Amino acid sequence: MTNIQFDFGMVGLGVMGRNLLLNMADHGFSVIGFDKDIQKGAALESSATPNTVVKGVSTLAEMVQQLKRPRKLMMLVPAGKPVDDVITDLLPLLEDGDIVIDGGNSHYTDTLRRLNGLKGNGIHFMGVGISGGEQGARTGPSIMPGGDPDAYREVKSILEAVAAKVGGSPCVAHLGKGAAGHYVKMVHNGIEYAIMQLISESYDLMRRGLGLDNDDLHKIYRQWNEGELQSFLIEITADIFLQKDDKSENRLVDMILDKAGSKGTGKWTSQDAMDLPISVPVIDMAVALRDLSTYKDERIQAAALYRTGHAHIDVPQEVFIQQLQDALFFATIICYAQGLAMLQKASTELAMEIPLPEVVRVWRGGCIIRSSLLETFLKAYQANPSLQNLLLDKDIAQLLLAKRQHMRNIIMHAAQTGYAIVGLMASLGYFDAYRSEHLPTNLIQAQRDFFGAHTYQRIDMPGTFHTDWNHRG
Repeated sequence: MTNIQFDFGMVGLGVMGRNLLLNMADHGFSVIGFDKDIQKGAALESSATPNTVVKGVSTLAEMVQQLKRPRKLMMLVPAGKPVDDVITDLLPLLEDGDIVIDGGNSHYTDTLRRLNGLKGNGIHFMGVGISGGEQGARTGPSIMPGGDPDAYREVKSILEAVAAKVGGSPCVAHLGKGAAGHYVKMVHNGIEYAIMQLISESYDLMRRGLGLDNDDLHKIYRQWNEGELQSFLIEITADIFLQKDDKSENRLVDMILDKAGSKGTGKWTSQDAMDLPISVPVIDMAVALRDLSTYKDERIQAAALYRTGHAHIDVPQEVFIQQLQDALFFATIICYAQGLAMLQKASTELAMEIPLPEVVRVWRGGCIIRSSLLETFLKAYQANPSLQNLLLDKDIAQLLLAKRQHMRNIIMHAAQTGYAIVGLMASLGYFDAYRSEHLPTNLIQAQRDFFGAHTYQRIDMPGTFHTDWNHRG
């Protein structure tokens, strides 16, 4: 096999890198991979489907030497310095026209820096978002490439072959200029944070508020997944409640500490939204609640201080569950609307030229936030690709209007019984503010001008104004 010229190389043979290479091999491509851990290279070869061409090597130079020109290789290593270190090691081994892809969750500003730096060396660099986790990488992920269109044309056939398919259409597309691929993946992850927060709140209301057990919860989420809430995240939530703990007699979900981790992409979404600026409060609150969850010791003290109990929600069970289903559906639409509005604004403000219809199409299969709702969103963007916010689409407005009263009922019951549903509350607050022709922000502008001479605009004439508020007449 040493004389074979390989179609594609991978740096980093962890779960994602290994499975993506095996996926490529299953589709007829010859692949080669490198990892500092030699055993991972051996594991790559032993995991390969019979009669596919798969090789693991122990040095970068050995991998690069055996790639067809122009060389096409991907890095799947942790974001930050590890990516820069790999690039530094690769540069002396590459030639003009070679293509280097970062398939990890790098921040888009790092991707822009690397793209511009490698351009001077004649190397094509692409930031590519990949969603679907371990299983998706092996059987078909959602792939979000951006950047150099010439480089994309070189790898297009490989990416289309391994991507998830919906109606025969591969869930991959060139999603814009510069670092658009990683920007889209960042916002994807922000939406993911928000929806996970909303689902966890619905779980809390039923588990503690109604006193349902894990079997009940499994049945409810399974039923929800058979209806308008159908999605990957609802599907796996239903499955989670059946998982037994191998260290006790309990269900595993009940043995997991309520402290959530994160890898930073949700935080980046929130931070970059503020820089645009664009409002994404459900994503903001999802990030904030993960942070708050880490203060477990303080929460235990506060629970004792404020005598926090498990208040029962005194609403007929069937009625409450239906209202909660509608509220979760309502809030999920709001999550997507905020993330996609962020992409629409970034497309213009950051000159990325992100095609929103293609983003939604690519998300329909393979990815963590795939959902039947995306078909509705796709129709909205196909009808109006420059749609600034999904809430301005008439069909989506009708969906929200049909659910809004149940959304209000759920928030009322939760507020009265003391359950923390900040994601659901932020969803309704955003909806009410966005649809309001008048906000009380005129008072804020008056306050700003009063103490800081920040000026204001008027409703009756153009221009910028300042008042000496200390001389009140």
